[in-house]
Amino acid sequence: MTTRGPGRARSGRARRADGGHRSGFFGAILSLPGIVWLVLFFVVPAYVVLALAFGTIDPIFRSQLPAWNPMHWSFTQFDFVFSHLVGPNGFFGPPVVRTVVYVTIAMALCLVISFPVAYYAARHAGRWRGLVLALVLAPFWISYMMRMLAWVNLLSNDGLVNRVISLNGLLPFQVDWLNGRASTVIGGLVYGYVPYMILPLFAALDRISPSMIEAARDLGAGRVATFRRVILPMSTPGVIAGLVLVGLPMLGDYFTNDLLSNAPQTAMLGNLINLAVSSPGQAGQASALVMLLVIALLIPMLLYVRSTARGQDVRS
Repeated sequence: MTTRGPGRARSGRARRADGGHRSGFFGAILSLPGIVWLVLFFVVPAYVVLALAFGTIDPIFRSQLPAWNPMHWSFTQFDFVFSHLVGPNGFFGPPVVRTVVYVTIAMALCLVISFPVAYYAARHAGRWRGLVLALVLAPFWISYMMRMLAWVNLLSNDGLVNRVISLNGLLPFQVDWLNGRASTVIGGLVYGYVPYMILPLFAALDRISPSMIEAARDLGAGRVATFRRVILPMSTPGVIAGLVLVGLPMLGDYFTNDLLSNAPQTAMLGNLINLAVSSPGQAGQASALVMLLVIALLIPMLLYVRSTARGQDVRS
């Protein structure tokens, strides 16, 4: 029987400590490009937006003057935005409400469409799973603009959709889909972002052990009860991740509405920001709207991070 002396124990601890220092050093070196990238292309642009949002307007040329020093920040642009959210001059209010309604409906439709697809791919596709996932990922191979332009061709007055519903002109029935219809904008949002919902749902459903489902069925639970008590609770992290992934870009989307409607009655918050950016002297208003949008987006992000951390604590 051999015993390790205190000298060997100290040398072992020293080697572990040295290895820990080395791994920490190499980790910092490996993370350096990512940190530089974030600083150059996220932190710096975000501070530019802040400087514009808290800046002032030149009284002569009516151009936006950024305030780089936080001690000189002004809330003029935010006061203007808040004063035009509600009331007789509240032209910012309807697009904000419209954005929340459109995004909520689109997120619900994405969930309804994605859950069966993800469940089939994860539980029943078998050897066809790769093909199903490839079909889900196929829209990513085409640019978002080209996909929306395809919708424009399909929904035009002489497009395929009107030809089908009118039986190729036999019935005097035609719908002007591209003339400021909310349903068209919501449909475009769903079509453009539904793959972002399918993938996290598939990942969550694929991690559910078949033995859990078999145990529920052995204990007498039917299909509905098994889904409600086993599958749905265990897929909640994927549902939350999918809602966050589709909801965040939808809130700032303006391109879909521009192509499929381009009408004031369907304008969203992203359209207001885009219009303010392209208008002379309104860069401060656009920056203030962007900051308010970022604050609104932080709420679901924090809820997602909290739910993810709670799920990790439960698994550990």
